[in-house]
This record gives sequence, structure tokens and C-alpha cells, in this order.
Amino acid sequence: MDRNPSPPSSNDEEEDVVPGDSIRNTVYSKHWFFSVLTKLIEVVSSKEDESELNNVEEQLELDEELENDICKVWDMSMDKDVALFLQEFNAPDIFLGVFAKSKSPRLTEICVGILGNMACCQDICLSISKHENLGQMVLQRLCDSDSPTLLETSRLLLTCLCHSEVANIWVERIRQSPSVYDCVCFIMSSSTNVELLVKIGEVVDKLFDLDEELMLNWIKKGSCQSVEQPADDSPDELPNFKIVPCLLEAVKQICTDKSSEGFDVYMHILQLLTTVDEGVQAIVQTPGNGKETWTLLYDLFCHELCQPDDPPIVVHEQKTVLASTLSVLSAIFASQTIYGHRHEYIKMEKNMPLIDSLIRVLQNMDECGKRSVESSNKPKSEEAKKLGTAEEDFHFKILKDICCELLSNVLQELSKENILEGLKQSHLNEQKCSCAFKNLLPLYSSPVENFLEVLNEADQVLADNLKKAFPSLRLQA
Repeated sequence: MDRNPSPPSSNDEEEDVVPGDSIRNTVYSKHWFFSVLTKLIEVVSSKEDESELNNVEEQLELDEELENDICKVWDMSMDKDVALFLQEFNAPDIFLGVFAKSKSPRLTEICVGILGNMACCQDICLSISKHENLGQMVLQRLCDSDSPTLLETSRLLLTCLCHSEVANIWVERIRQSPSVYDCVCFIMSSSTNVELLVKIGEVVDKLFDLDEELMLNWIKKGSCQSVEQPADDSPDELPNFKIVPCLLEAVKQICTDKSSEGFDVYMHILQLLTTVDEGVQAIVQTPGNGKETWTLLYDLFCHELCQPDDPPIVVHEQKTVLASTLSVLSAIFASQTIYGHRHEYIKMEKNMPLIDSLIRVLQNMDECGKRSVESSNKPKSEEAKKLGTAEEDFHFKILKDICCELLSNVLQELSKENILEGLKQSHLNEQKCSCAFKNLLPLYSSPVENFLEVLNEADQVLADNLKKAFPSLRLQA
């Protein structure tokens, strides 16, 4: 059986709509909806009575006919007219009863999914969000053990958080519900369902973007046991979660699935953490976190993103994930100076591939800029349209700034031995150094001069050529 059967066709004999029975401007029958929702109420009530009578706690299978019908409602609820009709019929209150009484994970999933569709309508989203009992029950669904239900719950939450009129209601509700943190961390650290990990990541990303105070609270939560959770819905004996390891576990799982969308989301969450001092400390000052974060992002940047055989336009397509990834790497690298100690996992002799990759990003950005100029007077192909916006693209400029900042910091830390090895492995040469200098100067003249001084000891000919190409450096050297 299909997971979501198609909506009932108006040509189906049993579904023919009589005049006056259709929902607003649709061909869907009010009578059919009444019968399905009434049946839903009756089934949930009868199952509850049966469970209480027999003291049954196990999950119950959903009747196939009811499942087909309620799945049709799920599909049709994407229609705004149908969603408004369901709202008028008090469907959210019916679903509240389902959440409280149902022992069927499939039925719970479908009802949350219908609410998620209904919430796409702004007025309904406002009504759902202001329904305190329903809001609390939705948050409790995050403690569910059923992945499909968790996925639909995450989708519903994200939909509500994306509505500016109600976002603060949900942020405050989540602040007042300590179990949400534990349940979200449990999902990120243990789920193998990549679709769920991506969606819950989008929820966390939106929450942190909306409310820095909540982000700070979640960063700090790992230092003390969280408040007790509802016993009926929580995973048993939850450990003392810390946000950074949970995020990294999710990233590793997503990477096994090659989900670029999910990777973008989690890199942005980590980037948001580095915008506050507490977030940087959570990454670099907790045993294992800094090393694991640096190693994971270093490998992804150097071996997965913007590779040598990729066309230059890739850097434009990957600009957001590159900016987030490099921003986190830059924060970890810079923290060595801020906190006054070296991170043993950042070994300069192993950072030549990082320098090579950073210069490659800058080379590709330069190439995109050249192509956009060359194509300015020609008919616009799809690639040309992308290139044409490259120089004006805010995110493109942000990427360049972050890339240059990290490159300047790494270059000035290189020793003569590091540079000799980089030249030997072709991570450095005159063309690459020229590209780096062109992008770093004049803002980062001091780090460039420090690098050039050490380069002069390793390869005087190359250093002299660069001085000739960049006269301002020759005068200052």
C-alpha cells in the first residue's frame, strides 16, 4: 500500500459531490470529510476504552480503510480551502485528542502532517500557534520514538517558525519546555534517518537565527542535567547532552548520505555558534570537540568542496556552505591567539592542503569575475546569469572576506620548513602566491610581508619575483 494514497477523485462513484456539498471552490465533499473525521473520533475513543479495559500499552495498527481515508485528508489539506474548512470543523482540537489518546504511531504521524499542511495558511498558523494545549502537545511529539512522526513534527515546527507573526510564540514555548533540548539532541546524536536529521537541523538553525538567548542557553545546557521530562513520551535515561557533539554526529551521518542540503544547514548552525564567545569555547575548550570539529570540516573542505577538477562556477554554487565551513575553521584557528594556547590538532605541517584549497577558492572567484565581465555584452546563458551576479552577490563577497581572513592567519604561521614542503608538494608556486597576494593586499599587508620574509629564506628567487610583481611589498620588505 502506498504511504500516502492519492486524494479521492471527483469521478469516483462513491465520492460524487452533490450541489452545495463542495468545500468552497473545490470539488471535495463536506459530507465525506465529516464522515472521515467522525470516524476518526470514534476510533480513537473506542481504542482508548479498549486499552484501558485490557490495560494495553502496546502500539496499535491503524485500520486500513481509515488509514486510506485519513491519508486522503492529509493530501487534500494542502489546498487552502480544505485547510480552512478543517479549521472551521475544529480539526486541530480533534488532532489534540488523537495525540493524547492514540496508540497508533501512523495515525499520530498523519494528524501531525495534516496540521503541518494547514499551518502553511497564515491565519490557521496563527490559530494553531495560540492554542497553548495543542502547542505543548506538538512539542511533546519531539520525544516520540517514531521517526515519521518526528519528521512531520519538525516540519510543522519549521513552518510555524518561518511565519514571523507567530515565531516568537514558539521560541518562548520552546524556552519554557526543557525537554525540547534533550529530545532534539537525542535525535541529532542517534538518528540514522537523514531526512529527519536535515529537518530537525533546519528547526535548530531557525531557532538560533531567531533568538541568540535561546542559543546561548542551549550551549550552556551541557554543563548541568536538564530538567525532568514527561515520563510517557521521553526517551529513557537520556544522557547529559552537549550541543556540539550532537551536531557533529548529525553531520557525520548526513555526510554518509552525501546530502549537500543537510550539510549546508549544519554548517550554518556551527557558524552561528561561533558568533558568540560561549559558542567558540564550547567548540575549542571542551576535550575532543575542537579536534573533531576541525578534522571533520578540514577534510570536507579540502577533499569534498571546490575540488581541482570542478569548474570555477562551482564556487558560486557552493558559496554559502563554503562561507559557513571556512567561518568555523577560521574561528577555531583564531582562537589559538584569543585564548593564548596552541591547539595540538592544528599542525602547520599538515595545513598546506588547506592553503592550497583556500587559494583555489580565490582563483575560482577571480575566474568567475572575469567571465561575468566577458559575458556582459553577450546573450545570457544560465551559467552567464549566475556569473553575472557573482560580483554583486552579498554571499559571494562574504565568502571572499572569510577566505582571505583564514588564509592570512595561516600564511603568517608558516615556518621555512612548512614552505619548503609546500613548494615540494606543489601546494605553493608563483601563480598561487600571486593569486593570494592579489586578494589579500592591501588589507592583510602585514601577514603577507611576514610570509614573504620566511619565503625569502626558503626560495629567494620566488620571493624576488613576487616583490617585483607587488612593488609595495618590495619597499616594505
